[in-house]
Amino acid sequence: MSLFKRSRTQPVPKGCEGLSIRTESSTCTGETVIGFYDPVTRKLLCPELVRSEEDIAAYYRRYGLERGESK
Repeated sequence: MSLFKRSRTQPVPKGCEGLSIRTESSTCTGETVIGFYDPVTRKLLCPELVRSEEDIAAYYRRYGLERGESK
């Protein structure tokens, strides 16, 4: 981690505006992914692998959202 790196929030990706953030875990491998949940297709958009609560908090910070905030 760089000492001089600014943390900037990114805009919510196109097609993900108004969607809620959700985590899903695999029953086979136990891997957990986080992403924007599309209720129509029932899939996660822009998924990322997370390994701890810190990774989940970083995902929310990246897009400037509060945890528990539902859009």
